[in-house]
Amino acid sequence: MGVSFPLPVRAVTIDLDGTLLDTIPDLAAAANMMLAELGRQPLDEALIRTFVGKGLQNLVERTLAGHVVGGAEPESMARALPIFERCYSAMNGKHTTMYPGVREGLAKLKAQGIPLACVTNKSTRYTLPLLDMVGLAGYFEQVVAGDTLARKKPDPAPLLHACEFFAIAPRDMLMIGDSLNDTQAARAAGCPVFCVIYGYNEGYDVRTLDTDALVDTLDEAASLVRKA
Repeated sequence: MGVSFPLPVRAVTIDLDGTLLDTIPDLAAAANMMLAELGRQPLDEALIRTFVGKGLQNLVERTLAGHVVGGAEPESMARALPIFERCYSAMNGKHTTMYPGVREGLAKLKAQGIPLACVTNKSTRYTLPLLDMVGLAGYFEQVVAGDTLARKKPDPAPLLHACEFFAIAPRDMLMIGDSLNDTQAARAAGCPVFCVIYGYNEGYDVRTLDTDALVDTLDEAASLVRKA
């Protein structure tokens, strides 16, 4: 796309899991609680970390398969999914931590008058309570969750939905994420995209992604933009 810094933007959308918050401990605990109820052996948290990125249904399928490729039987999924949802509802926010520089970055963006949206593949029922629990809900004018629309990232629909809400062109809205889901969605929508180096990305190196900038923290990302 070829951008210059500071990048002029009219709004910023930010991913949740792996970008704002490290939710892996909660997700892994819920996944292993589910496996225990199904009479199966637990998985290492490091392996479950690679399963995160395309929504909870994919996480459950990958957990059942024990591999990022997934491949669980429909009958197994039908039994496991409600168990996981119940377990995750109980664990949501219990062990989640905020990444360094997140609150500072959000404050810096808001101080510039840049409106923010959280765009995540996590379901609304988990997203809104979690943002509220960690004290970040007030930063976002809009939340587009994994079940807000018929399609989620890497489809561009959630980002285009955010653009419509802000009444701006995609080129004027920055996406900040941590994974291929975010970069593919941004490129398909026509948005510039930054990635943090510390996220999940389903076990792949974030440096291989098509980004306009790689940043150590959200605070650094905020320093690379200005209000258009």
